[in-house]
Amino acid sequence: MRKLFEIGGVIAGLVMITFGVAAIYMGVDGRTTVRDSLKQEQIVFGSADDPAVAKHASQWVDKQVTTGTQARAFAQIMREHALEGSGGLAYAQMGRFVSAKDPESPAGTSDEAAALKDAKGSPVSNSARDTWVTATALSTALNVSYMAEQMALFGIVVGIALLLSGFGFIILALGGALRRREWAPQVAARQAAAQPSPQRVPVTG
Repeated sequence: MRKLFEIGGVIAGLVMITFGVAAIYMGVDGRTTVRDSLKQEQIVFGSADDPAVAKHASQWVDKQVTTGTQARAFAQIMREHALEGSGGLAYAQMGRFVSAKDPESPAGTSDEAAALKDAKGSPVSNSARDTWVTATALSTALNVSYMAEQMALFGIVVGIALLLSGFGFIILALGGALRRREWAPQVAARQAAAQPSPQRVPVTG
């Protein structure tokens, strides 16, 4: 049974090491893929004169976006710019069309009857709302890049933990952790033999 447990411990350790190596490889590959994809987009932070850049990415002024953390910062900058263009209104707060009463207001209207009409009599689309759609799509993609890089990093950490656990299983199995129960009686017998036997004291009457 001891031999069987040792073999089982070694097999379990090897399996954990295999999964650890695979997790590390997948994590590194995923992280590399995210960064290569961001480099292909040629996204560059603006200057420090931009308040949004100074607020969210002051350490990356005029630098290219190459990491997930930088992508998340750029998404935050895009949201700041979108809010500036919409007068502080979010997508759900703006109407589908330009209002005939106030064509300059980004709030617009969703009532076709109250919308500004073009030469063909069709309602004019609210450009501020359309800008929000584009900004949301791009910022979501950038945030996904950040999430993917964090997941890849988590995979690497899990892989390292599996590697250490696997090596630990093998060391415990082969290093004698299962033999302690066999050694315990022998050690106890040796300790008992080493102790001096009690001397008998004669009793006089």
